[in-house]
Amino acid sequence: MSAPSNRPKVGVGVLLFNGEGHLLLGQRKGAHGEDTWGPPGGHLEFGETLEGCATRELLEETGVRVQDVTFVGMTNDVFEGDGKHYISLFMRADLPPGQEIVNCEPHKTRAWQWFAPNVLPEHLFLPLASFMTKKVYSNPHPLPF
Repeated sequence: MSAPSNRPKVGVGVLLFNGEGHLLLGQRKGAHGEDTWGPPGGHLEFGETLEGCATRELLEETGVRVQDVTFVGMTNDVFEGDGKHYISLFMRADLPPGQEIVNCEPHKTRAWQWFAPNVLPEHLFLPLASFMTKKVYSNPHPLPF
């Protein structure tokens, strides 16, 4: 195990839904969270917008091009066994008609699958597990200006 970083990193996850309302998840490999299921996503790069990161990561990992992504919440997770700390920002997008999911990074993802949100697989990636168990930061009452 490597020494823990003294600062959290920022990850962006894309909750992509198809026309039936199913959520796209991939089984991770070769990184922290090995064998867990999580959404497409990755590190926020310097100067990048959340929307830009979400659309870039989705295209790099699945071949899907989306136009509209919206912020839905964030989690604050410490991966104890890996010595990693992440702030994960979750964005939502819908699968555009006529686009298919491709596993563009098979060295990082075993497979992509669609899941009904109420029937998710076991062993979720920690930030997604936090999000799904409502350990999420969001603002249900935005300021009036």
